[in-house]
Amino acid sequence: MEQVQNERGWRGSAEVWLDAGYEALVEGGVEAVKVMPLAQKLGLSRTSFYWHFPDREALLAGLIARWQSRNSANLVARTEAPAATITEAVFNLFDCWIRPELFDSRMEFAIRTWSLTDPALAATLRGVDEGRIAAIQAMFQRHGYPAAEAETRARTIYLTQVGYISMRADESLELRLQRIPAYALTFTGRQPSEAEVAAFRARHLPSDQP
Repeated sequence: MEQVQNERGWRGSAEVWLDAGYEALVEGGVEAVKVMPLAQKLGLSRTSFYWHFPDREALLAGLIARWQSRNSANLVARTEAPAATITEAVFNLFDCWIRPELFDSRMEFAIRTWSLTDPALAATLRGVDEGRIAAIQAMFQRHGYPAAEAETRARTIYLTQVGYISMRADESLELRLQRIPAYALTFTGRQPSEAEVAAFRARHLPSDQP
């Protein structure tokens, strides 16, 4: 890869620049996403950036689009995954809180921090939050909860997780898994079965752990 990068005339790709922008965003905030530092980090010329993006704002828009397509799309998909019970459905959603490839908490934190100084992004974020909550509410309603109760339970689940992210709560995987059944009971009012808990643990624990 290094050899390819150093070849004369190589300009990278839009994805390479987005990846570098992502790392800068999650590590240093939106002010760290600047073309020249990214070019230096990538070993590319500043002008090569403009083969892929007309300006820095286009790169930032690409990062927002990546956040929406990954975090929001995956969260909604998990609320719509097949489930025989509401507790199984909630466990499907909880996959997002365990697997970064489904829901990137680092990027979520960075976007929320960025939105504090960007009114347009703040408005986008409000819409995204309401859309996610609506998807969770719909999940509850499919399992027989009245609309008002489903909305309250959806907000409780979602705002709890936003709190985890905003506070940068640090829990080991094992501690999080230990707390999950109680969370499911709290959020749904129903006790998850032992089989549901075992299945959830099995898909998140390394294969060499019980």
